Amino acid sequence: MVIRQRDLKESRHVEILEAFILLQTGGYTNEAERLYHRLLRDLDNLSSKELIEDWRRTLLLVDPSANRPEDPIWKYHWTVRKQMEKRGESTIQRARKLAEEEK
Repeated sequence: MVIRQRDLKESRHVEILEAFILLQTGGYTNEAERLYHRLLRDLDNLSSKELIEDWRRTLLLVDPSANRPEDPIWKYHWTVRKQMEKRGESTIQRARKLAEEEK
């Protein structure tokens, strides 16, 4: 029962994220903005796995080296990244450790 509830929550989140991306890239900016704010409200409740998946999904759509604060998808991508770092995300720490080992 608990696993099913978690799966439903995750699938709902993915549905909202994909709807946000679809609306934003299709020019439906007012509707996309509502979903963007919903995603931001839910950010603190996402699991680390969900954060990483959101980061991966948005990475395909943004240039992480560009500064595009007017683009909601770019803003969400960097908000997710900052959340990962704020949490002391073990994935980022592990990646940095791997890089250090290569020196």
